[in-house]
Amino acid sequence: MAIQAHLKCWGLLVILGVFLGSCAPQAQSPQEQETSQAAAQFTIVTTFLPITAFTKAVAGDRATVEQLLPANMDPHDFQARPEDVRLLSTTRVLVKNGLEMETFLDKLIANAANPNLKIIDTSAGVTTLAGKKDDHEHHHDHAHDDDSHSHGEFNPHIWLDPQRAMQQVKNIRDGLIAVDPEGAAIYEQNSAAFIQELQALDALAREKLTPFVGKTFVVYHDVAPYFAERYNLKTIYLVGIPSVNPSPADVQRVIQAVQQSDLKTLLTEPGQEQVFESLAQDLGVQVSVFDPLERAPTAADLTPTYFLQRMEQNIRNLAEAFGAQQRAYRRPDSIAVVGSWMRRNTPLGAAL
Repeated sequence: MAIQAHLKCWGLLVILGVFLGSCAPQAQSPQEQETSQAAAQFTIVTTFLPITAFTKAVAGDRATVEQLLPANMDPHDFQARPEDVRLLSTTRVLVKNGLEMETFLDKLIANAANPNLKIIDTSAGVTTLAGKKDDHEHHHDHAHDDDSHSHGEFNPHIWLDPQRAMQQVKNIRDGLIAVDPEGAAIYEQNSAAFIQELQALDALAREKLTPFVGKTFVVYHDVAPYFAERYNLKTIYLVGIPSVNPSPADVQRVIQAVQQSDLKTLLTEPGQEQVFESLAQDLGVQVSVFDPLERAPTAADLTPTYFLQRMEQNIRNLAEAFGAQQRAYRRPDSIAVVGSWMRRNTPLGAAL
């Protein structure tokens, strides 16, 4: 009887052990861990370069980030395609700049008819500056009233101010946490690291540009008011200069801008340098680049690193332009030289 009782107790212990073992957490194999991580992945759709760079910085490996626009396309030129509608119809998150930068989105979102789509507007809470008004006034001086590159009520180029970009990064962080609370620690850590990079960029800008407080610089279109305001500078923009065959009136506006700012370097956008080369030679000024970072050369450049590097180059180019301005003297015959350039390069110049 004692033996039978002992065996009965032993059997109960075995059954209990099996039961407890089945309830205990089981260690995942590497294959199971990989499957679990893949299940946590989701796709975030972004619009254009700075928004993609910021979102990749925050999301890290937690999500797949896919840009809606081709890398080298200006947001103002984008035409939505059927595949874009399909993409938005299945994605969980869309991240945009806001401030009417992506005017194509409203119709695209309506056609996608995705009730589960979370839209993160990175401009939320960002202090804005007025865009070009109907009466053609602007927060900063401008060379003329052409509306070929107009925006809405507010200027949308907030990403070019490192401090406003920090707020955009925080908005992306908070939006992703709302969608994926389990990834909160990752988003917080990644956003903090990238904000440190933007703080370093801000410090560099102050170091390089503080000696030139109050100075004016010329850019291709109205991309720089936030940047100028942040570092106590002034900007003139040349919105209506066409990419080929500038008219005599266009050329005259360039000359006026150079005279008003006494600038020794014209800051154009990437790819526009050749438009100004002949004019720059006649005026005795140089041509450099201020990249508005609305597009990238290739899809491989849609990264946080590319954004930071190009912004740093913008700061250094501008500082060098101001430095050249201080070292040089103003040419008294700037307007006189322009006539010869216009006669050589424009059909209407012969009549001047």
